[in-house]
Amino acid sequence: MTRGRKRKPGKRHPCGKRIRQETEKEAMSTVIEARKRHYGVTARQARDERLGTAFGRLAFHGLISDEQYQAGLAFAELYRRHHVAMGLPMPSPRSVAGILINEGIFGGSPGEPGLDVIERLRRRFDDATDALDQCDREHRLSPGRRPTLLVYRVLCVDEDTRRWPDEDIGNLRVALNALVRVFRLERR
Repeated sequence: MTRGRKRKPGKRHPCGKRIRQETEKEAMSTVIEARKRHYGVTARQARDERLGTAFGRLAFHGLISDEQYQAGLAFAELYRRHHVAMGLPMPSPRSVAGILINEGIFGGSPGEPGLDVIERLRRRFDDATDALDQCDREHRLSPGRRPTLLVYRVLCVDEDTRRWPDEDIGNLRVALNALVRVFRLERR
């Protein structure tokens, strides 16, 4: 006969100690508290998924329009799909969401794409990069950094934009407007 209380159910370490499992609610409360503290937002605003990336925070604070935000998201997805299909390395993102997506935990592809898919992807990527290169040529004498570099830094590397000068935000908007035209996201 065993003495003492019954063991609580659940997974255990080899030593017999229970494994603590964090619930989704506990994890979200940690994220919400951190966002409230870092960005000075309310608990309701902290639930907005845009606060999870530097690019999303630009849209959240109204520094870019909704069309520009959608075009940036479309380009980021196109960039990721292009690099995965071509076997190119991805830049190392700083956000956890970027790591989860890029490491295949979310949005991973089940198999090798066909040649026609790769060709369409390559053409679409070339169209987007050609539009960005055109922005660089047209705005080469404007103050601030090149629009293509800014798109890369905020969308692909997730660089924080809080300390960017107004000229860089303006050049980023120019590049995003070009992407809006490429992806045909203009308002009718």
